[in-house]
Amino acid sequence: MKIEDIRDPSFLKQMNEEECRELAEEIRSFLISSLSKTGGHIASNLGVVELTIALHKIFNAPEDKILFDVGHQSYVHKILTGRAKDFPTLRQFGGLSGFQKRKESVYDCFEAGHSSTALSSALGMAIARDLNHENYQVIAVVGDGALNTGLSLEALNEIGDEKKKLIIIFNDNNMSISRNVGALTRSFAKLRNSTSYNSLKDNVKSALRNVKNGTAIIQSIHNFKDSIKRSVVDSGIFREFDIDYIGPVDGHDIPQLLKAFEVARKKEGPCVVHCVTTKGKGYRYAEEDITGKWHGVSRFDIASGKLLNEVPEGYASYSAIVADTVFELMKDNKDIVAITPAMITGSHLGRVFAEYPDRAFDCGIAEGHAVSFAAGLSLSGKHPFLSIYSSFLQRGYDQLSQDLCRMDLPCIIGVDRAGLVGEDGETHHGVFDIAYGRSLPNMIIAQGKDSREIQNLLYTASHTKHPFMIRYPKGNARFEKVSHFEEIPVGKWEICVNNVDEEAIIITYGEDVGKIEELISENNLPYTLVNARYLKPVDEDMLEEIFHRNKPVYVYTADILKGGLGDEILEFMNRKGIMTNITVFGIDDIFVSQGSNLQLKESLRIDIRSFLQRIEEDRRKTC
Repeated sequence: MKIEDIRDPSFLKQMNEEECRELAEEIRSFLISSLSKTGGHIASNLGVVELTIALHKIFNAPEDKILFDVGHQSYVHKILTGRAKDFPTLRQFGGLSGFQKRKESVYDCFEAGHSSTALSSALGMAIARDLNHENYQVIAVVGDGALNTGLSLEALNEIGDEKKKLIIIFNDNNMSISRNVGALTRSFAKLRNSTSYNSLKDNVKSALRNVKNGTAIIQSIHNFKDSIKRSVVDSGIFREFDIDYIGPVDGHDIPQLLKAFEVARKKEGPCVVHCVTTKGKGYRYAEEDITGKWHGVSRFDIASGKLLNEVPEGYASYSAIVADTVFELMKDNKDIVAITPAMITGSHLGRVFAEYPDRAFDCGIAEGHAVSFAAGLSLSGKHPFLSIYSSFLQRGYDQLSQDLCRMDLPCIIGVDRAGLVGEDGETHHGVFDIAYGRSLPNMIIAQGKDSREIQNLLYTASHTKHPFMIRYPKGNARFEKVSHFEEIPVGKWEICVNNVDEEAIIITYGEDVGKIEELISENNLPYTLVNARYLKPVDEDMLEEIFHRNKPVYVYTADILKGGLGDEILEFMNRKGIMTNITVFGIDDIFVSQGSNLQLKESLRIDIRSFLQRIEEDRRKTC
């Protein structure tokens, strides 16, 4: 069968186990070939090929509801539900999403881009099903990294209490993005290695069935079996939540998977099917990866495993620039400690963890805990650096408010992937952190225009006794390492272009400062340009000066408008009674889809060229 010709999973019902194995290999080859051209989440999907085939063979989607936690492991599900033909558009503007999307297919009953939400949602679906007197299965596929989190544990607690029919597929590969950490991970490892009990149980049953009165003996030891199982296998977390446990099962053995899923399908209450898988299976480079490099990739060469979108010479990712600077600061300041919620690789903190293992902490997928953990360190005389993606930091808002800002504790919060992040779409754009960060008393928010300013902002933050957010985008910048750090006074902006014949004043921040400065210079535009590197507090002295010039003011931002820099300036004008012509550019009250950043900005009419064109149009109207 040609993979692109698959329309729905019904054909699996007629396939035998050998045909399913052949299909698995064809899908693996298709994924490797397709993702080498588009990029995407390769390792997680290669690891769930057989598991997903078995799910769709035993269950009846879309009547049965299949939820993939995070959703980055749903590519095989998309293939089996008729979307293989769309894979050339994967994660591209207007194309196939890299996650489950309800508007994309009736087979996608759920969508998420952040970890650990599937169990709570699945329980809600199961309870609604019973209240509506309906009859279908609810199946949540959850990885061991996601199952480590507080949100998943809260859901498990209620799942065990409600006793609703619900199937949890525990996809255990000992990886989330990189290696999992923590006590629960060690507990899962014990379950993973408990195959001896399951083999013994099956062998005893087989033997007794061939013995006179064997069936009666099996029945008589039924209750005793549970006590043995508790001591051998189910002393793990699932038994504590009073949830039935099946496994461990080889997640690449289709006959085993089919048997286990069939047993789970017939159970009345909640149960877990523990599937042990290999992340990246079938592609050597992804399979051998232990750092997370192959979790999500750009285009790559299949034969060599070489990524094709390499960083140009003299450039570095913003994450790497920040990590390098933190590493240098830790040399001289023994009180700086580094924290990340499961993003060592993504945030380029490998060298920090290698050099300072007693001062670097991976909290796992637990953003709220990471913030409160930082607060405890800060209260005890340390100066934490917390590296966290902007969209993930949303989960720690309460802790930012109550545990850091309310007690006004020194902490550097490296807000990685700030702004639009391109192909991951709605769930991952980091466009809200200014708005929610501005609402918090004692919080300082800054964003550097280039690598030098970022380094000096980090140095400034390390000498500031307040919570201090430093934003930096996804992408690369020319890396000019500073020889001597300089403090940048908190709340002070700079004028990058001071045009004596100015006809408009532009206020912006981050890497857009350099882009606009270059266009002003190249086109000899009569504009003054202000680098608003501090988003909270803003430079009120400079604002007073700007407004006294009585020229049109344009605020350019590629973040959400509500609560952003423009709102801060408008609030200042209102307090001061200033009446000046001001226009604010930014993202309206919407969730932004996937696509390249330029495509997204052009579709929203907030790309820099459209912005400058608007200024020119306004200028011509007043001439």
